[in-house]
Amino acid sequence: MNRRSLCADDLEMINKYSDKVYRMAYSLLKNKYDADDIHQEVFIKYISKKPKFESVEHENAWFLRVTINLCKNFWKTAWVRKTVSLEEGLMKEAEPDGKEETEEEQIIETVKMLPQKYRIVIHLYYYEDLSIDEISKVLRMKPSTVRTHLTRARAGLRKLLA
Repeated sequence: MNRRSLCADDLEMINKYSDKVYRMAYSLLKNKYDADDIHQEVFIKYISKKPKFESVEHENAWFLRVTINLCKNFWKTAWVRKTVSLEEGLMKEAEPDGKEETEEEQIIETVKMLPQKYRIVIHLYYYEDLSIDEISKVLRMKPSTVRTHLTRARAGLRKLLA
């Protein structure tokens, strides 16, 4: 295996996008260990490919798109489809302990219950502060589709929180 040291530009990009990539991966995978793996894969892909970016927006979109694609590929693996996470298994067996969740924790847990296509647009819109046009470019879908997904996601959240 060929070992390369990271240059200052690589370290700068890792520092710049590390939190954003991890939040996106965690939002989609709902598991910190799997999110760590995807986080690492995104930066390995960046370092190995060395893409040239046209602008900061293109750079941002590239990291989000690669993160989303790696998460989707992760969900397609046979191992993931046939197993239940330890956390899910324990949650099914655990009894309520009387501990109340904060409103923010409750909303985050509720967002995790939404279908993936809705979680993605909610995350990009509210947590990454992207506009509908920017989300449509990142996800390669029409702005009207993004608006529809946001509307349905909000309706789903209201229903689950009620």
